[in-house]
Amino acid sequence: MKENALGTRVKIVGWLWILNGVLSVLIAIIGLIIANLNIPGSGDSVLVSVGALCFFIPGIIAYILTGYGLLNYKSWARILAIILAILNLILFPIGTAIGIYTLWAMFKDENKALFAAGS
Repeated sequence: MKENALGTRVKIVGWLWILNGVLSVLIAIIGLIIANLNIPGSGDSVLVSVGALCFFIPGIIAYILTGYGLLNYKSWARILAIILAILNLILFPIGTAIGIYTLWAMFKDENKALFAAGS
């Protein structure tokens, strides 16, 4: 199947998920750097920051993996994108915007055909 405007929208959604993952990594690194500053009374902040980073790593990996799969029209990526989009709706404003755009693009009938064909 030939890539059309909807296929371009799928590519945009893919890049948005990759960008979301990369920005999440950068935010986590900045958080670790701030936690390592010797601020009086912040003795446990490094431990908390590392724990939070370990908690968010699976989500970050899922964002980047979803983006990669969408760019290659993998059927599993469409399902994962829908799940992540629904979960991200509560993360106002960026997560909400990416979630709405993802859901809109993934439920187009033409896009279902793109993923079925594995273009």
